[in-house]
Amino acid sequence: MRRLFLPLFFGILGTVVLVSLGTWQMQRMTWKQSVIADINARIASDPVALPNPIDAQRDKYLPVATSGTILEDEIHLLASTRDVGAVYRLVSAFETDGGRRIMVDRGWINTEDKDTPRSAHAADVIGNLHWPQERDGFTPPNDVDGNIWFARDVDQMAAVLNTEPVLLIVREDSDKGVFVTPLPVDTTTLPNNHLEYVLTWYGLAIVWVGMTLYYLRRMRKTKKA
Repeated sequence: MRRLFLPLFFGILGTVVLVSLGTWQMQRMTWKQSVIADINARIASDPVALPNPIDAQRDKYLPVATSGTILEDEIHLLASTRDVGAVYRLVSAFETDGGRRIMVDRGWINTEDKDTPRSAHAADVIGNLHWPQERDGFTPPNDVDGNIWFARDVDQMAAVLNTEPVLLIVREDSDKGVFVTPLPVDTTTLPNNHLEYVLTWYGLAIVWVGMTLYYLRRMRKTKKA
């Protein structure tokens, strides 16, 4: 029994640790699903007027309806879609009927339409306020001079377009004659890999139990021999 005590102890300890990690990830998965559900409900709720002042934390994903003029000043952000491939997101300066200048992410255009002139025009816009966090250590710096951007850095875009640091991602608009396809905000980019972690930790726990039992059996056979 003394020879079996140490491997049995580590077998039980390792199993408890791995099962605890799997259970923790289950709790995290439930929490994350609740967060995503709340965000989806907020995104799809009825739009309100553009708040003043705007708070980036409080008003993230807030649905907004506003009217004004889409101006000629615009930013081209390199992106991709599943069906088309490489495209440009079109972020334009927008002046509301009340005189405020914000930015609207109008959606995507084909790469060959990047330099097509687009004149200022009135528009009614419905969308969601957002402050995307798209930059990491692998994201290239934005080519401001060439107007090729790689991340929607709201503060930097606002400085270039001379607007408030406010980005409204279009869901619906009255631009029926302009060939821009909206890319509404959604939660598909929010990571939720907890199920994989749950399966990993519980799977390792099962393997750990199996290895412990196998080792104990080998030790008993060796002792009998």
